[in-house]
Amino acid sequence: MQLSVIICCHNPRMDYLARVLKALKAQTLSTDNWELLVVDNTSKDPVSASHDISWHPNARHVREGKLGLTHARLRGIAESSADLLIFVDDDNVLAENYLDVAVQIATDWPCLGAWGGQHFPEFEGGAPVEKWKVNQWTSTFSRDLWSNNYDPRVTPFGAGLCVRRKVAEQYADLVKTHPLRRSLDRKGENLNSAGDIDMAFAACDLGMGLGRFVNLKLDHLIPKGRTNDDYLLRLSEGSGYSQVILDALRGIKTSQPRRIDRIANFLKRLFLEPMERQLAMASEAGRTRAINELQQVRK
Repeated sequence: MQLSVIICCHNPRMDYLARVLKALKAQTLSTDNWELLVVDNTSKDPVSASHDISWHPNARHVREGKLGLTHARLRGIAESSADLLIFVDDDNVLAENYLDVAVQIATDWPCLGAWGGQHFPEFEGGAPVEKWKVNQWTSTFSRDLWSNNYDPRVTPFGAGLCVRRKVAEQYADLVKTHPLRRSLDRKGENLNSAGDIDMAFAACDLGMGLGRFVNLKLDHLIPKGRTNDDYLLRLSEGSGYSQVILDALRGIKTSQPRRIDRIANFLKRLFLEPMERQLAMASEAGRTRAINELQQVRK
């Protein structure tokens, strides 16, 4: 078995998940060489009742009863068997050669512990007029990137994330050691997000590298609701929160800004467009929430 594909889902949009599975069914890598795990994270309507995966000889549904993406990922790691794991979100449509390319990278780059590729957004109802909203969901680049350091520019995202088993197990051990890591991922309606980065960084913990590769491609299905201002403000708040928590877990201390820094930030925001200003304020609110929580933990 060359790899395990793990789909973590919580109340997925059924038409999107159907497309995700259809793309997996069309992979050029023979199903004899990979397994498929669909981890249903307490969905209201069990995914196993609505999506048939019997077309795959090495596939099964798994029900994870603890709410939260971190719990679902950990269950996927525990249930999988291959040395290479690929995490596919329930709105990721992989290019037909994605698995083949991932296996080739694993062979050609034994020094890498985690890698990913390019993400092309497919917007429901067409792309938004605002370019920054399009950029929010786009992750493209023109050359392969790699590093042995904790470099955000090279760190792969959760969509289509490829990790070696020893990296995934290192991450699982970190979560067990420090439960605060569970707050880095989606849980129900909250939009915290950095668990994928933390998992990728586990590669560096083991002395391995990170990479992003041009030939690894997927389409990211974006429903209308994810381009409205309210959602993006919540996303910005969650990102600000998650960055502070991740920094703290990785030994980077963050404290409340000094009064002079707060004044400087306020003045900078005066020159931003109204929506940019709101996003900056939402991110700062998330950072403040995280700092307050960390202070409570330290008491």
